[in-house]
Amino acid sequence: MIFEVAVVLLAVLWVGTVSLFLSYQKGQRQLAAEQAAGDALRDQRLRELTKRLDDYQNLNVRLGDALHELRAVVGPLPEKLAQLEQRDPGSLSFAQAGKLVAMGASVDELTQACGLTQAEAELMSKLHRG
Repeated sequence: MIFEVAVVLLAVLWVGTVSLFLSYQKGQRQLAAEQAAGDALRDQRLRELTKRLDDYQNLNVRLGDALHELRAVVGPLPEKLAQLEQRDPGSLSFAQAGKLVAMGASVDELTQACGLTQAEAELMSKLHRG
């Protein structure tokens, strides 16, 4: 009789152990599935961020190129402006005409004092008066 009770007890323990093992295994599979889904989301987000970073880098390269081109265009302007101001030492320069407009000179006064054409004097007056 003790032997039969021991066999039944061992069978119950074995069934309990197997059910605990199967439950643990099911939980591990579920955890692995959740982790795989999280990994997929992380990988997708990483791809999106990598693309955005590439786009920003390409934009920076294009901006750098545009800035370099702009620097090439704007670089010689001070020298050209100096040349324009010094082109006719007998007449006042456009910069000086701008100063005269700021002091209240009329279009006629600009044409007489600076040797500008009527159109140039009107343009200077409009530019410097606002």
